[in-house]
Amino acid sequence: MNREDGKTLIDNAVEKLQAALEAGQSETLKAYLAAMAKFRRYSWGNILLIASQRPSATRVCGFKAWQKFGRYVRKGEKGILILAPMVGKKRTRTGDAQDDEQAAVLGFRAAYVFDQAQTDGRDLPQFADVKGDPAEYTERLKTLIAQRGIKLEYSDDIAPAKGLSMGGTIRVLPGLSPASEFSVLVHEASHEALHHQADRKRQNSKTVMETEAEAVAFVVCEAIGLDNNGSAVDYIALYHGDKAILTELLAAIQETAAGILEAILPGASEDAPGQC
Repeated sequence: MNREDGKTLIDNAVEKLQAALEAGQSETLKAYLAAMAKFRRYSWGNILLIASQRPSATRVCGFKAWQKFGRYVRKGEKGILILAPMVGKKRTRTGDAQDDEQAAVLGFRAAYVFDQAQTDGRDLPQFADVKGDPAEYTERLKTLIAQRGIKLEYSDDIAPAKGLSMGGTIRVLPGLSPASEFSVLVHEASHEALHHQADRKRQNSKTVMETEAEAVAFVVCEAIGLDNNGSAVDYIALYHGDKAILTELLAAIQETAAGILEAILPGASEDAPGQC
């Protein structure tokens, strides 16, 4: 397969999501959000490619990358097609008429990765499994919120709401369980990142914005092994009947979740299986 085949696979996967949402079924999108949690360094399009070609994938790497981890792709295994950026020097004209070369993405090429289940070799370290307790991740998340210049307050006055995003301030209801507090913090931090720009408020309804923030919370909680009761969320609200808007929302969810995970999962190697 080539680059055009990859683009066709992405289009087909988006159309599958559309069809599922039109039919009132959000499990397909929920499965894709779970894939976002596993492959946070990939673009939303490549996550779709991985999830559509091998739904059971857990950790993926290129052929040579697996060898660095002491594992080897078994003979006859079929690779998972993704689109890899081609980076090169792009010449631009500066104000003093001098040409300046800068690194830029010049295009994309077809590349292949393989799931861990397609390899043999050395055992890999297991990812942390939180199982209902976010532990130190909550403090890391609070640090990220502070670094973004957002004030965090706890107040009983917001009840029955568990959290509020006010554009520069997040308020959280005191006394929540650790898991609930973490999920609420991610949800409200997502609102701060996504929903205080006038253009996005005009484009999306309150229901869509709430669902978008909850989707980010699902991805982040899934990534650290935390059960945030995401099954109760109706992701059908993300569907507008428009493919372009759906893909824009998916890209926003992926980018926001990846930014949070990059901050709260320190020491995660760029070459770690599942992200390389």
